[in-house]
Amino acid sequence: MAGASRKRMEWFSVLNTLFLILISFICVLPLIHIIAVSFSSSTAAAAGYVKLWPVDFTLASYAYTASREAFWQSMLISLERIAMGTPLNLLLTILVAYPLSKESGAFRFRLVYAWIFFIPMLFHGGLIPWYTTIKQYNLLDTIWALILPGAVPVFSIVLLLNFFREVPKELEEAALMDGASHWTILWKIYVPISTPALATLALFSMVEHWNSWFDGLLLMGDPAHYPLQSYIQTIVIQQNLSNMSRDEALNLALISDRTLKSSQIFLGSLPIIMAYPFLQKYFVKGIVLGSVKG
Repeated sequence: MAGASRKRMEWFSVLNTLFLILISFICVLPLIHIIAVSFSSSTAAAAGYVKLWPVDFTLASYAYTASREAFWQSMLISLERIAMGTPLNLLLTILVAYPLSKESGAFRFRLVYAWIFFIPMLFHGGLIPWYTTIKQYNLLDTIWALILPGAVPVFSIVLLLNFFREVPKELEEAALMDGASHWTILWKIYVPISTPALATLALFSMVEHWNSWFDGLLLMGDPAHYPLQSYIQTIVIQQNLSNMSRDEALNLALISDRTLKSSQIFLGSLPIIMAYPFLQKYFVKGIVLGSVKG
């Protein structure tokens, strides 16, 4: 009986592995196709000959993209946004999640503050009040307009406060008996043992900042201040070529629209693709441990 059960578990494991490999392959197919198109000739791409492998291999689209100063300027703005926004997100998430992770007896007005943070997850003031508020603070057309409005990610707070609740109470009690303050307990005990959760939240924050494009279009009056995804949106979707020089427009005419879009989409995704393997080992553990308790 035990042997039959073990056999069924082995078959389930094999079938489950094959199923997950199939799903993963299906998810990766679009990216593979985009990469293949970006390395193909304009004729092959326009004719629809490119599937999962480049046809008439060429680097023309990447050479054109690399020659555009606006592309690299927008990438620097996105990198600056991540470098400033991600640490700020993590800092504020830690400072909010720690007191909210305490019981009501230890933090009297915990529920009041919790609702202050959680209600915006359910109800939003709307686009016009959001824009007006940012304008009143004179943040328009600055890097801070892309960082400060989302500086307190409530979803990350929920995950981290649940993670903090999993920390053994004995550690905090021992530290309090030794005379440690809550500030010391937070940075000397909670933060060091929360590395998986913090790495997961850092990944969330990086992806959010990198992929965001709508706020850049609304809040940046000068196209030179666009983050990368906003810049790509103007080229790929809106096809706004007004900020191109005459030589750049002539060179673009020699390149397939599909290959150019594909090369810029791939280059725009590459930094996150490169960063993900370094944080992936923390990802599953962090997201699971941060969602155990409500």
